[in-house]
Amino acid sequence: MPKCMGILIFISLMMMSSSSFSQNTWSVANNVLADHWQIQSSDNVKAADEEISTLKFHPKNWYAAKVPNSTLGSLVDAGVFKNVFYNRNLEKIPDSLFKAPWWYRRTFTIEKIKTGQVYRLRFNGISYYADIWLNGKKVASGDTVKGSFRQFVFDVTPFIKKGENVLAVKITQGQPADLNIGFVDWNPEPADNHMGIWRDVHFIESGPVAIENPFVITDVDTATLDHANVTLRITLQNFSDKKVNGVLKTSIENNIHLSKNVSLDPHETKEVILTPEEFHQLSMDHPKLWWTHDLGKPNLYSLQINFEISNQVSDSKKIKFGIRSVSGYMTDRGFRAYRLNGKKILIKGGGWTDPMLLNATPEYERAGIDYAVHMNLNAIRMEGFWGEDEHLYNLCDEKGILIMVGFSCQWEWKGIFGGNYEDKYGCIVTPEQIDIAAKSWNDQIVWLRNHPSIFLWLYGSDKWPRPELETRYLAVLKDQDPTRPYAQSAKEWKSEITGPTGMKMRGPYDYVPPDYWYIDTSYGGAFGFNTETGPGPQVPVLESLQKMIPKDSLWPIGSSWLYHAARGKFHNLDAYNNAMNERLGQPNDLKDYLRKAQYMNYEGMRAMFEAFEANRPEATGIIQWMYNASWPKLWWQFYDYYLMPTGALYGARIANEPLHIFYDYGQQVVDVMNNTAKKSGGLRADINVLDDSKSVLKKSLPVSDISSLETKQIFSLPDNLNVSKTYFLDLRLFDKQHQLVSNNFYVLSTQKDSLAEKKSTWYITPQSQYADLTLLEKLPNVKLQKSETVTQKGENTIINVKLKNSSQHVAFMVYMDLKKGQTNESVVPVFWKENYFTLLPGEERTVSVWVHTTDLDGEKGRVVVGGWNVE
Repeated sequence: MPKCMGILIFISLMMMSSSSFSQNTWSVANNVLADHWQIQSSDNVKAADEEISTLKFHPKNWYAAKVPNSTLGSLVDAGVFKNVFYNRNLEKIPDSLFKAPWWYRRTFTIEKIKTGQVYRLRFNGISYYADIWLNGKKVASGDTVKGSFRQFVFDVTPFIKKGENVLAVKITQGQPADLNIGFVDWNPEPADNHMGIWRDVHFIESGPVAIENPFVITDVDTATLDHANVTLRITLQNFSDKKVNGVLKTSIENNIHLSKNVSLDPHETKEVILTPEEFHQLSMDHPKLWWTHDLGKPNLYSLQINFEISNQVSDSKKIKFGIRSVSGYMTDRGFRAYRLNGKKILIKGGGWTDPMLLNATPEYERAGIDYAVHMNLNAIRMEGFWGEDEHLYNLCDEKGILIMVGFSCQWEWKGIFGGNYEDKYGCIVTPEQIDIAAKSWNDQIVWLRNHPSIFLWLYGSDKWPRPELETRYLAVLKDQDPTRPYAQSAKEWKSEITGPTGMKMRGPYDYVPPDYWYIDTSYGGAFGFNTETGPGPQVPVLESLQKMIPKDSLWPIGSSWLYHAARGKFHNLDAYNNAMNERLGQPNDLKDYLRKAQYMNYEGMRAMFEAFEANRPEATGIIQWMYNASWPKLWWQFYDYYLMPTGALYGARIANEPLHIFYDYGQQVVDVMNNTAKKSGGLRADINVLDDSKSVLKKSLPVSDISSLETKQIFSLPDNLNVSKTYFLDLRLFDKQHQLVSNNFYVLSTQKDSLAEKKSTWYITPQSQYADLTLLEKLPNVKLQKSETVTQKGENTIINVKLKNSSQHVAFMVYMDLKKGQTNESVVPVFWKENYFTLLPGEERTVSVWVHTTDLDGEKGRVVVGGWNVE
């Protein structure tokens, strides 16, 4: 055969391979199946399994449900169980209700099916076992669909039909020693053991070739920050039985357009890599880098990916990514530390948890990340909760919050995990457990790796994986994401494979006085990377307590309170209450207890963050345990389950403000810190020591230039101050334009807090002596003058509140609350510029607050002012 004839035949075959698709305009869509589900216990369904997924079956007395959610969460939404977190109502829900499998069922409609059209179902998280049917045909069974953190994609094209389609999922709860979701000692376990479709479900439509798992890799020139290389890894899957020739087209914003011809054999999966060497446009000058919000702008780029066959779009994806470099290093003391775009940073955050019923809403997540920005934090840690969808990660990308994400200690302690085995590596030991863990790890990495906010993969918590499991984890990272740091454990261990972790988990988790963070050098003090720690309980305000505890049990503190404490060692308020009694005086009633509780919340959280910032770079990371609340509780939270801030939130906010003046309890000096990315100069500090509202020492000092992320000591308090046992320190910082940029107020004592460090445990360092702050109880009551102005800015309402203290006494711990109209219901989330602050005699101050206008529910906000001694 002549050579030219062979070439013609080859070209003809190539054309034929795609010609049957040339007249099609395929449906390309990613439909999230969130609404219109119905659920029912299999005990109450009298029909064959396959029949339930057909149109012949008509559900009767099924419950309406949304996904994601737990089964119990859906029943609560349906009104089967009401007010479940009030008192002990949660205990009344029978476990037996969830022993049998539960059905999830919904319908959807297909208008037209075209040649080459492909339909897939994607399940991002089912707890725990699932059998799946579509139109009477079994798609998959619980033998393979198991593992709360596994993700599954099924080609259901053969089962789809024109018109109405029926999807049915039969879910069985996890058993002891299954790799399930869990809340450790943070709250009681729900009766359904977290069963349900707890993550989003997608119905995906495409042409014969689908785009899978695109990955954007960025490499920043950290020496200049003015150049970056971008590499695109894109997987294409041919679902047809024909060879397909097509064009992969990508666009970054509106100025980078790339295309590449790709040929795929029948049913072939191929990864296509677009590099700067092949496409010079991916070598970018002057890139807009992604920074945390405190150091710059979290700039994002849009990437559009299309695969076209005969000029028809077979599949399309759009993702956002950030150009940034994140790297880790070890300090001289062997602690882990991190750089963002080459700049050393102090990780400052809290431990995020999903709601107990796995029913987080976009509004709930938005509030949480808005609070993180408001507190001037730069990170959250997600231990064992990777989010119910990507919404939380998108928020962190957009708002400049870093995420350390990984598995929890749920699988490391047999008392929580179940089963009969536990060793230094935890409880994952059988080949099946190891396989599910490794595949779960792979699924999470591939799912989330494009988010610039993720700076660390953490595949251990209290322990570290046994070698055969760690080897598989490392193989996943090498293949799926070699760009980020990872850690074997959140605690100090030394892996046989990867060496020391460089992390610190030495407590405390219970109350410690503010000087602890400065003077402790052995446990949780301000050095190294502390992956979880904090001053223990953060008791919420009265409005929230009334939603949790019956009126007749609110005072004195009893079992109804403690039901909402944490579990294990933390099923009490002993250390917290004892410190209150000794330092502030035994409370007379509930109102007195709560004002003292909010002072302790504020004081303790402020001191912890100030100490870690002051000790940079010896201190490299601090994760407050915890960040938010999985249910209404008394422990470990900046804001409570109802999104109401505690004093801890405002203590953290002021400690982490951009330019900050503060008191170092350890050295008894005044420091100024610069938490911004730029040098700051021309500052002035005013220092005022007061005894019973009267000044006994005043200093006004110039502050020399402070570099980015630097702390500078400016004044030592004299040892011979002529003050009472309880006295005040008022600190003010002004910029070169003489504008107030930081004000900070401390209550101090000539009788110091002292630690009994030799009695320290993994969760607390007890005290041998308590500071005497009891003169606070004798502060005279004062009245404040108040005026308000209201403005609108986009979707937000802003209220400026002017307060004046015309008395001769300090107005201590002034607290402002924004109410809806004439009701007593507080507006949440709420973002006060400052709260729990102090006004000196004769002082006037304007404090702003902003809220999302929709959270006012159409009413006008009403500001209520109170405080420690404010009438």
